[in-house]
Amino acid sequence: QVQLVESGGGLVQAGGSLRLSCVGSGSIVSMHVRGWDGQAPGKQRDLVASMTAGGTTTYADSGKGRFIISRDNAKKAVYLHMNSLKPEDTAVYSCNAKRSEGIATVGYWGQGTQVAVSS
Repeated sequence: QVQLVESGGGLVQAGGSLRLSCVGSGSIVSMHVRGWDGQAPGKQRDLVASMTAGGTTTYADSGKGRFIISRDNAKKAVYLHMNSLKPEDTAVYSCNAKRSEGIATVGYWGQGTQVAVSS
């Protein structure tokens, strides 16, 4: 089992910055991919950013050039640095941890942290 706890959300004005943190516990060291999803009101949950254990990153187009994902394996943590925030970034952001088991993917998600960006 893996437990994930996020922090760092809040209300910020457009153009501001936030850093989201996610600390894992349990069998977190076996999880190859760590990342963040975002779910805006009335929309499905989508990938925001992810990073493999080897450091390969993937970003949604909406966050490229503004968001940076990083991880600290010693602290079992993953971070999302959010810059130049826009009102459309308003969403609940959930961190996730995934690994492959054969052809299947095992994934865990945290409860999420709310980010609200005012115009």
